[in-house]
Amino acid sequence: MHMNVEIEFKTRITKEKYDELIDIFELDQNVFKQTNYYFDTPDLDLNKRSMVLRIRHKRDAFKLTLKSQSETGSFEYHVLIDAEQAEKMKKDGFHTKEFFEQIDYHVYFQTSLDNFRASTPYMGGILFLDYNEYCGRTDYELEYEADHFETGLEIFNKMLHKFNIEFEQTKRKSERALLCIVPTK
Repeated sequence: MHMNVEIEFKTRITKEKYDELIDIFELDQNVFKQTNYYFDTPDLDLNKRSMVLRIRHKRDAFKLTLKSQSETGSFEYHVLIDAEQAEKMKKDGFHTKEFFEQIDYHVYFQTSLDNFRASTPYMGGILFLDYNEYCGRTDYELEYEADHFETGLEIFNKMLHKFNIEFEQTKRKSERALLCIVPTK
């Protein structure tokens, strides 16, 4: 298992702004698809605790990730799995203790989100432009990932100003996708 701290800043953007930024950064040939499969209990207990459990399928790789949010970033724990394990987990669910000792739930596949992502280095961090499809919906967002919170926030705010982007608070991708389902109770 691998752990890292992710410090990211994000805002929703319009399709027009997304297209404009793709052109500015010349990223039209750099867009790739990844699919996030989200898992939770039937009552969405992990989501209520600001935790995300997903399998990300990118190219031929499958990564199981547990994310827990904090004020200045999120802690991510990763486990590489194979395609057969991923399919079994989507079909049958799984017990979280098998992979992550810090949580103890039996979880089930809830929903998925297709993320078409372009990225480029920007001012010491990484700029991501995302086009997301889930539950018959489409949205766009700009995300900036940095190594340090204060510096990252300053660069993010300058970027918004430079590219004439009005900040619009956005929920995590998992939260947006999970809004499409109704917890059973």
